[in-house]
Amino acid sequence: MNIGIVGLGLIGGSLAKALIKTPNCTVLGWDNDPLTLQYAQMVHVLNGILQDANISQCDVLLVALYPQDTIKYLQEMAPYISTSTLVIDCCGTKREVCAAGFALAEKYGFTFVGGHPMAGTQYSGFKHSRADLFEGATMVIVPPSYDDIELFNRISELFKKIGFAKISITDAVQHDKMIAFTSQMPHIVSNAFIKSPTATLHEGFSAGSYQDLTRVAWLNPEMWTDLFLENRDNLLSELDFFIQSLRQYQKALVEEDRDALCQLLYEGKKRKEEVDG
Repeated sequence: MNIGIVGLGLIGGSLAKALIKTPNCTVLGWDNDPLTLQYAQMVHVLNGILQDANISQCDVLLVALYPQDTIKYLQEMAPYISTSTLVIDCCGTKREVCAAGFALAEKYGFTFVGGHPMAGTQYSGFKHSRADLFEGATMVIVPPSYDDIELFNRISELFKKIGFAKISITDAVQHDKMIAFTSQMPHIVSNAFIKSPTATLHEGFSAGSYQDLTRVAWLNPEMWTDLFLENRDNLLSELDFFIQSLRQYQKALVEEDRDALCQLLYEGKKRKEEVDG
């Protein structure tokens, strides 16, 4: 199987490192940073460079770029992609990418599926990529139709080889709504929280709760800015609710209302039990 990987950052690099270990798998890669591309070849993560001359040989093309860069890449390379190639993006938002991908797939005859690997770390770049990043993770896919069992089996077989434990199927609208809550909001909350002037004095006074809350403040500003803006409607809805909720805690504290504060804490604990079992 010939696999093309576009973008060798944390996700693309990890895909390459996992796939290069898969039997009978040839991995071709491309990155806009020549040094990253050169290094990936030096450490034998790639079998060769992906380019317009050989992209048609790919059975699967995985695009791990920022959303707008993904759209631009697909627009430029679509004429060279074989009609037998399965193209899957790995972006954190799906509406704009899927709209462009499905349109190009229809025009040029290849198969496009939106994808979002639910895995990562607070760090970015090829140097932080690793072959076991996707072990036990969920791969979310947005297919062009929901009754193509052969396509689902093909996707499932590919990603289970990499280590994914589950394939979750959704549409682009639902994906972006859910991801605003499960991924984007935690990054905003963490990033805002760490800006407290007290943060510089935390050494010796912090434990697990601090580490859990602030881990993803280590983010890639450029990437997350793009993702936030592309999903701003859903993210603003979550932010509005969160700010309103915080004001309830603030009010209870200002008024020294023990009963109200205790009730808010109880409701949050109960909600956690309900949603996570």
